[in-house]
Amino acid sequence: MNPANAQAAHDHRKLGRELDLFDTDPLMGSGLPYWLPDGAAIRHALEEFIRERERLAGYRHVYSPVLGKRDLYEISGHWEHYREDMFPPMRLGVEEMVLRPSLCPHHALIYRSRSHSYRELPLRMAELGGMYRSELSGVLGGLTRVRAIQLNDAHVFCTPEQAADEAVAALELIREAHRALGVVPVRYRLSLPGEGGKYVADPALWERAVALLTEVLERSGVPFEAAEGEAAFYGPKIDVQIADGAGREFTLSTVQIDFHQPERFGLHYIGPDGLKHRPVMVHRSVIGSVERVVAHLIELYGGAFPAWLAPVQVVLVPISEAEVEQAERLRRRCLELGLRAEVAGPEYGSLGARIRAARLVPYQAVIGAKEAVDGRVALRLRDGRRLDPMPAEEALARIGALVEQCAPQLWEGDGAGQ
Repeated sequence: MNPANAQAAHDHRKLGRELDLFDTDPLMGSGLPYWLPDGAAIRHALEEFIRERERLAGYRHVYSPVLGKRDLYEISGHWEHYREDMFPPMRLGVEEMVLRPSLCPHHALIYRSRSHSYRELPLRMAELGGMYRSELSGVLGGLTRVRAIQLNDAHVFCTPEQAADEAVAALELIREAHRALGVVPVRYRLSLPGEGGKYVADPALWERAVALLTEVLERSGVPFEAAEGEAAFYGPKIDVQIADGAGREFTLSTVQIDFHQPERFGLHYIGPDGLKHRPVMVHRSVIGSVERVVAHLIELYGGAFPAWLAPVQVVLVPISEAEVEQAERLRRRCLELGLRAEVAGPEYGSLGARIRAARLVPYQAVIGAKEAVDGRVALRLRDGRRLDPMPAEEALARIGALVEQCAPQLWEGDGAGQ
């Protein structure tokens, strides 16, 4: 199915449950979905995908706690400007602990824990970490609006002279990831502050940050629209806007330039003059929250995910009981090669029924008596093509190479999509 048509035809909340990707339970609570094995496989593939691209782009990964003292968020400004979206504090003795609404205060503390020279900058710190938003039950739904969020987040600590270049690189990383995922933004938005006390009161800060992000967008060559009232409380941001099948727009990826939190946390580096200087903090999220991007991909592909993302990548289909042993051997070989594979044996019905049941699996490897003897498989691709029988090891190696490359096509050397 064409991805655009699939997106229009499918609601991720319905399809995600039909495909056993995720579900909810009243005892866990609204906005707290759990991931079933097939959904967890997609999530894991996405996490590995983005971690590797960040590693190649010079990021180093950290882990930080999902709790912090209330004092931490008072310093960052979240308590003053963002309190209504945070869960209430938990009292532990004389301390008040809070589920974090954002990862940036924790990363600021990690940066502050060590001294830094200008020679170390830019320092790129990334984390796939949990954060929590106290969303009202009426706005919660599926994976797009949840209370527990797994965010692909990162913060670049750099000199003021490096900030624009780092933001340009972050925006290009976002665009590369979107191309690999098949995601097409509907627009780029320069999100500016609006009226009221929601925003940090520092006109000079805003002016500097807006000028830098405008330069970033112009250098990147993307058309953009300014939107007042959409900024973060501490600074402006570039929002990459996506639309679902119903045409509803939402933010998937962001780039932000922040002068506020480095000041609040007293961050510094030692410059070439031997004196302390204030770094700039570039916030960026390439794929946004794992929940939201999976919701979009479910609708985009209608469940027929690219091979590298598919929960099951290869299904081994023995024609009769006599070939089941060979199918199991090939399944184990798939696992050794890092492929997600299952055997659909005769106990699951007729050959036709088993092939129909596996219609969303990218590769169906049919094994008859002749293939079992010769060590070969007859591949059926999800798009309906049937390939000539070939050595099983060759078939699996070629599939593995395409999966490792996160390739959009089902077979090397062709331009066919999903």
